[in-house]
Amino acid sequence: MVSVPARQGLEAVDILRRAPGDGVGPVLHVEGGGTLVFVVPAGTAAGWDVPGSTCTETDGRGLRLDPRAMPDGDGDGADPDGPQEEAPAVKGQDVALPAPPAEGCDWLLPPGEADLATDPAVLRRALDEAARLIEAADSCR
Repeated sequence: MVSVPARQGLEAVDILRRAPGDGVGPVLHVEGGGTLVFVVPAGTAAGWDVPGSTCTETDGRGLRLDPRAMPDGDGDGADPDGPQEEAPAVKGQDVALPAPPAEGCDWLLPPGEADLATDPAVLRRALDEAARLIEAADSCR
């Protein structure tokens, strides 16, 4: 999980959502701390070195997102492992979101409305661009 200041994180989310191709995974907003947390694939922390951010290795204790419980993107909600006892959610339906994994935070982009995880290389580029945009805006004051 990559934690960044909220201002930079919000800019990065906008950049990622406007970009073609790779999407943005679930994002948490930590209330009171002014922080956004991006869900990234396991193992990202070992190579993460983006200034102003922190990547926390969860050692399997972190947020677990089950792709079988998410809509598969083609609108039919079909599970690649075959039928389950409960039908998975279909895009466009109201579904119960998982509770945020910690008290004092809430989903900015919840699982099911986002990819399972943000690609670390794509996130790195978006955070770099966001930092440049913020620096340029702040220099105009």
